[in-house]
Amino acid sequence: MPSTGLGNNRSNDRDFVQSIERGFAVLHAFDDKDPKPTLAEVATKTDLSRPAVRRILLTLQRLGYVTSTGTRWSLTPRVLSIGQHYTASHTLVDSALPKLVEIADHTHESASLGVLDGTEVVYAARVPVRRIMSINVSVGTRVPAYATSMGRALLAWSPREQVDTVIAETRFEKLTPTTIDNADAFRVELAEVRSQGYAMASAELEDGLISLAAPVFDPAGHAVGVLACSTSTGRHTLDSFRDLCAKRVVDCAETLSAELGYRHR
Repeated sequence: MPSTGLGNNRSNDRDFVQSIERGFAVLHAFDDKDPKPTLAEVATKTDLSRPAVRRILLTLQRLGYVTSTGTRWSLTPRVLSIGQHYTASHTLVDSALPKLVEIADHTHESASLGVLDGTEVVYAARVPVRRIMSINVSVGTRVPAYATSMGRALLAWSPREQVDTVIAETRFEKLTPTTIDNADAFRVELAEVRSQGYAMASAELEDGLISLAAPVFDPAGHAVGVLACSTSTGRHTLDSFRDLCAKRVVDCAETLSAELGYRHR
């Protein structure tokens, strides 16, 4: 079953409702590669039986979250309300938007807010300037933490226990020839990120993509998000992009942290 960002130790948890997990697994089966799957395709993606998938889809249809045309199913705009509730209830997103605009205006490149969810980073807000990635990047897009500057900036300041858990649950893959693909190298990279105060990644998630990210802290000093800026190797070298945006991204992240109540200790 696809990951929904939940923990893995569920079998002995009496409070865990498996039917809800299955419902979210079905919703996650709709993606940009297959936005209108059949019932059988959803069953294959989720490792659920066809009768179970049928009941879940019919329930979601009655609730207004999916619709069907012939044998094909698709999401309805109502699913956007879930993300809207998150945005409305999180000061981080509202407070970050002016900073993202500032970064985008200064660099003329796209700026994003990312948050950690399990082994992935989720785009929580974004100010796009131009399309620089072949993947469809929008609010809600998920990317692997280990292969991105956003994930590294979040984990470099996370508790060791959390880092250990993320590394243990990460399937390190060689997404490009330069992707860090093992736990030891990843730990070394996190130490370097913490030392310099921000993270950079070049052609690790995707060939030609350069990104830089800095952490945002809550009042307790926890890294609750990252501000990031991205470009392409056709527009910048690693050094020129660092010179362009590192100070601005770090300054904006520090200002946002202060607005959230963090006091550097």
